[in-house]
Amino acid sequence: MVKSMKIIAQIGLLYILYRIGEWISSAFDLFLPGSVIGMILLIALLFTRVMRLEWVGDGAGFMVKHLPFFFIPSTLGIMQYYGIFAGKGFLLVIIVLVSTMMVMAVSGLIGHLFSTGAEKS
Repeated sequence: MVKSMKIIAQIGLLYILYRIGEWISSAFDLFLPGSVIGMILLIALLFTRVMRLEWVGDGAGFMVKHLPFFFIPSTLGIMQYYGIFAGKGFLLVIIVLVSTMMVMAVSGLIGHLFSTGAEKS
């Protein structure tokens, strides 16, 4: 029961950062989505050690563990626009594959840079 409350509180903290990011995005009319700004805030707080990983680790782990459930609403939303995607299946497969490889490559490079930076310090 205590662990469940801890996870709920940590998810609440992550949600607060998300809402702050949304507010910054709308208040300053930025082109970045609020969710990205919230993630940047989270990373900045973790790197500056203003926020400790223990404060959000279990909640973030829970969210990542159940990540496929978060894609169900967007998948159903895409199904409403079947007419737009009809007849473009091959092109969509190519786009998904190329963009996935790009995300994997950039994520790998960033992870490598962070890991080599951590080894030096």
